[in-house]
Amino acid sequence: MMDPCSNLTNPSKTMDFPLQLLVGSCLALLIMFTLCGNIIVCLAVTLDRRLRSLTNCIIVSLAITDLLLALLVLPFSAFYELTSEWPFGSTLCNIYLSLDVMLCTASILNLFIISLDRYFAVTTPLRYQQLVTPSRVAVGLVVIWTVSLMVSFLPIHLGWNTNGTTVQNTTPNCTRECKLEVNSVYGLVDSLLTFYIPLVIMCITYYRIFKIAREQAKRINHTWCCSSNSPMPPMVKEHKATVTLAVVMGAFIVCWFPYFTVFTYRGVWGDSSVKGTPMSIVLWLGYANSALNPILYGTFNRDFRVAYQHLLHCWRTGDPNCSLQKSQPRGRSCGESLDGQEGKCLKLEMRNGKGSLLADGALQSRRNKCFLSGFVPK
Repeated sequence: MMDPCSNLTNPSKTMDFPLQLLVGSCLALLIMFTLCGNIIVCLAVTLDRRLRSLTNCIIVSLAITDLLLALLVLPFSAFYELTSEWPFGSTLCNIYLSLDVMLCTASILNLFIISLDRYFAVTTPLRYQQLVTPSRVAVGLVVIWTVSLMVSFLPIHLGWNTNGTTVQNTTPNCTRECKLEVNSVYGLVDSLLTFYIPLVIMCITYYRIFKIAREQAKRINHTWCCSSNSPMPPMVKEHKATVTLAVVMGAFIVCWFPYFTVFTYRGVWGDSSVKGTPMSIVLWLGYANSALNPILYGTFNRDFRVAYQHLLHCWRTGDPNCSLQKSQPRGRSCGESLDGQEGKCLKLEMRNGKGSLLADGALQSRRNKCFLSGFVPK
């Protein structure tokens, strides 16, 4: 019996070969960059004891999530982008789309948990170890993956995201398409739960962190001026803290806000309202956030940079006995922060429920390794 689709062509326009080569090269570089960056983060935390903290456990969770995205989703997304066809069947199509939604959601929620962790470290430094415990971090990670599963595999395989009662991509068609269908309820609930609400909370937490960073910088500079005969230094890391927080939030918003805006628009006005090149741009812009995360949450931290340098040195020398520094894990409490090479301990004084750093003696330390140790460049 003749295949009814044999004489029909794919309505999606295939790229010209030169454009296909250019786009394919860019997508391949993005995938490789995502793979390498997140593998390095995982290796650094695994091999360097100084990086074994609860905050870095969340960063490793983020890196593993982005690594799985680069391995299980991005190659298929690149293939579909270049060929405009899905030759792997409807079952694999829905599994691929479910993995896509699940891993992107988990990546965003990991970023959200990191912002909460840094918020507690800054606003309640003396109670940080009581508030952020291994069991609570574990519960947070379980919640992340539970929510990610609930908005991906469950609705997609039960047909809750479609306008009818059927599961997407299961009806016979000759287009060989593989797309995520969105109805109004699924579009609004998924966008609010996994992006807009976390975005608002992240903006609030990072704004509070920025305000406290400015207060600490002013107090440290005032202490420096009053206790040292040397010229007053520039605002201690205030500019770097501002730039870092701006880059962290800016990258997150630039990468994901366009996609979820289009996602919500599709749910309200219909799946076909946005497609083709605009849809591809916002989708891959969101994927690019997984390549940026190792930079934003790794290289801005001095200990991560040192670990990266050791890994690079070991790779260049090819020495099988080469290993990272085996120092003791870094303390989590700000009250224990000490720059052993260049200065004295910074004591923590509580004023009106907020922490402020005061110098022990003449405040000879050049670096404030306290509140923003997770984000402020060192």
